[in-house]
Amino acid sequence: MTDLLVRRAGESDIPACAAVVNGWIDASPWFPRVHSAEEVEGFLRDAFPEREIWVIGEPVEGYLSVDPGTGKVGALYCARSGAGLGKALMDKAKEGRDALFLHTHVANEAAQRFYRREGFVDAGEVDPEPPHELPELRMEWVR
Repeated sequence: MTDLLVRRAGESDIPACAAVVNGWIDASPWFPRVHSAEEVEGFLRDAFPEREIWVIGEPVEGYLSVDPGTGKVGALYCARSGAGLGKALMDKAKEGRDALFLHTHVANEAAQRFYRREGFVDAGEVDPEPPHELPELRMEWVR
């Protein structure tokens, strides 16, 4: 059973976070893999000092990354859905904040449903972030 304790990630959690992302990429046929598993881990390593990164589970089954300066949720990935992992991570991201925003792929309707349940509202399409050219939607949450 997964421990639903959310804790601040340490550098030693980066490989597990990368494994969660890579598992999601491999399970999402609409999302093209343009970076190797090793590159994904490298991106997480590069972002680690500049982001708040929260993890859930022992072993890690999900993580959320927030830019503390802008309030942008840069990543929320869970190894399985429907277990409360994403909600627990999002609740932690909301603590002490009055607003958050994120970009999600238009094709990722399941994520959009989750974000709406969490109080996020659609704020319009945004230009996709390279290297992907998939349309993205900005969603915003205000306390």
